Amino acid sequence: MSEHKAAIAWRRDDREFRYETYSRDHTWRFESGVTVAASAAPAYLGNPERVDPEEAFVAAIASCHMLSFLAIAARRRLVVESYEDAAVGHMDKNADGKLAVTRVVLHPRIAFGGGSAPSREELAHLHHLSHEVCFIANSVRTEITVADDDAG
Repeated sequence: MSEHKAAIAWRRDDREFRYETYSRDHTWRFESGVTVAASAAPAYLGNPERVDPEEAFVAAIASCHMLSFLAIAARRRLVVESYEDAAVGHMDKNADGKLAVTRVVLHPRIAFGGGSAPSREELAHLHHLSHEVCFIANSVRTEITVADDDAG
């Protein structure tokens, strides 16, 4: 169907290579030419000024859900003026006792235009459909929910 590539690069440089001292800073490079400065999460001695993999994972889930939502809304002739989300990923031990992002809660704020705002039930159904077709949601075991209080 399709391939999606990312090149990851890290170098030790002049630092001593011990757990407490090695740099977690690295780069992600994509075929589009975009380079992202990445690191570990600050809790794991990473650089707080860089994106960490857990944040990127949450962003990928939220972004995929949004893109799925927009596609479904457009096909239903609903006019979306804006879509914002403040997604939250929760790190916990999974069923195997391993640390994982076990749950992501989406908090979408959607503004509709053209007198096309769906009812609360229709909005919930649109989010359900969006979840069902989201490539990232279909690729992970993480529980993904849309918060009821912020669904639209």
